[in-house]
Amino acid sequence: MTDDAPAPAPEAPAPVPVAAAAKKAQPRNPLHGLTLEAIVTTLADYYGWEHLSELVPIRCFAIDPSVGSSLKFLRKTPWAREKVESLYLFMLREQRREQQQNQPPQP
Repeated sequence: MTDDAPAPAPEAPAPVPVAAAAKKAQPRNPLHGLTLEAIVTTLADYYGWEHLSELVPIRCFAIDPSVGSSLKFLRKTPWAREKVESLYLFMLREQRREQQQNQPPQP
């Protein structure tokens, strides 16, 4: 007795949304899920290119700065990317402190 029909495939589990899985994987990492472009843009908006070039002294921030040229350099240069990510984390802490100082005391 031969049956030429293939056996039915077992049902695959329902896919977990990527965002939900990512949140579980690194729930306390403020850099998780952020693109390098978002980080550079936020830093440039917060500090300005001139001050940013003083804080992280690299040419792509000092001479004819743009997000595109910065991304190209930072993707190829791990030490510079680490400095930019560290500055971003510092900026987040600074913003949090400012918010806490500006909140009225609770009765």
